[in-house]
Amino acid sequence: MEIKRKIYGKISDWKRESKGKKALLIEGARRIGKSTVAEEIGRNEYKSYILIDFNKAGKAVKAAFDHMDSLDVFFQTLMLEYNTRLYPRESLIIFDEVQKFPKARESIKYLVADGRYDYIETGSLISIKENVEDITIPSEERKMQMYPVDFGEFMTYMGEEILLEHIADCLRQGKALERQMHDKAMRLFKEYMLVGGMPQALVAFKDNGRDFHAADVEKRYILELYKDDIRKSAKKYNSKVSAIFDNLPGFLSTHEKRIILSDVDKSNGKFDKYDEPLFWLSDSMICNLCYKCNDPNVGLALNRNDSYVKCYMGDTGLLVSHAFSENEITEQQLYKQIMDGKLHLNQGMLYENVIAQMITSAGRKLYFYTRYNEEKHRNDIEIDFLLSNESKTNYKVNPIEVKSSKNYSATSLGRFKELFGKRIDKQIIIHPKDYSEEEGLIKIPPYMLHSMI
Repeated sequence: MEIKRKIYGKISDWKRESKGKKALLIEGARRIGKSTVAEEIGRNEYKSYILIDFNKAGKAVKAAFDHMDSLDVFFQTLMLEYNTRLYPRESLIIFDEVQKFPKARESIKYLVADGRYDYIETGSLISIKENVEDITIPSEERKMQMYPVDFGEFMTYMGEEILLEHIADCLRQGKALERQMHDKAMRLFKEYMLVGGMPQALVAFKDNGRDFHAADVEKRYILELYKDDIRKSAKKYNSKVSAIFDNLPGFLSTHEKRIILSDVDKSNGKFDKYDEPLFWLSDSMICNLCYKCNDPNVGLALNRNDSYVKCYMGDTGLLVSHAFSENEITEQQLYKQIMDGKLHLNQGMLYENVIAQMITSAGRKLYFYTRYNEEKHRNDIEIDFLLSNESKTNYKVNPIEVKSSKNYSATSLGRFKELFGKRIDKQIIIHPKDYSEEEGLIKIPPYMLHSMI
């Protein structure tokens, strides 16, 4: 059974609406399934397709891009090299890993103007400066971001569509799931958190009888690819990117979870020295950046504090394998402890990261809020995430706190309400317990967030 990706429908919409007037650029981190979904579109929605993988493309194919003044010859070369006939307005050409060959991306301008075929580009690290500095970026290009498998896609792949629909129904009605269903949904959510959304890890997990170790092997391979990308692509600041990436589990295991640059670079740990490395990790979609909002008001981005930032892993399953060695996982029985709800150290890190991942995959930007109390010499308000209600006429914010334990306080939300009560739409606590509402707080289990955003 293939993993059904929601982006398939969005790509189908592009095909129908664009009618060949725009190419589609699918951006995303390595190994999230960009090529797979592009090929699936080619097989199902077109009479024929050609996929040019620029990791493997031969000299004849690459040389063809030097002669865009004769497109008849260009297309003839592709048909001969790939032994595939192309049909005007019925064929798709896929430029896979296009960042490896920027000249192909530049050619989109002429190919779209020609109008014979449709074009999809896929690639990692595409928006990084060094990949496009020598070319003219085509305006005939629509961008679409792709993320790891989300919780809904995971549930569908695991054969739990009915439970997923039931969760959404219960949320709409403002009621809790039945105890047995809640326990099952929490177990599935923990599986998703530990395995993550990288397709090959998820397939290994399911095909091997829900084996976390089989998934872990695939995740460690992907992490090595990421590290290799950092070494090859980050160029002048790769040591700084590596330092942040290597220290991510340490940052996320602290109470505040924000990046303390002095811990990375004791002699020169200032934000203006690390802003590009941070943006590199964000642009590559390896990580999701979460900025402090100084004043939660209309337009969270307008009050963004660029020097006060948290950095979450783009995939929580990868974070688990990044944070713990294979020996630690085995000796501590890590997976068993988390599935049994008995791991206290680092569990909050995983819960907060997976919520950040879910918010990001829904197309929302990440913001948080803190207030420092001068008298107490510490933060007395810490709101993990802020979401807008996306209303243009009655703008409000939804403060969210993430709790990995069943026992907690809501002190920060109370103080936040005292400060910004008129700006608040809903106050939300995400916790392992079932749905409830009390004293103006909506408390939801993490598996319900997917149906809320």
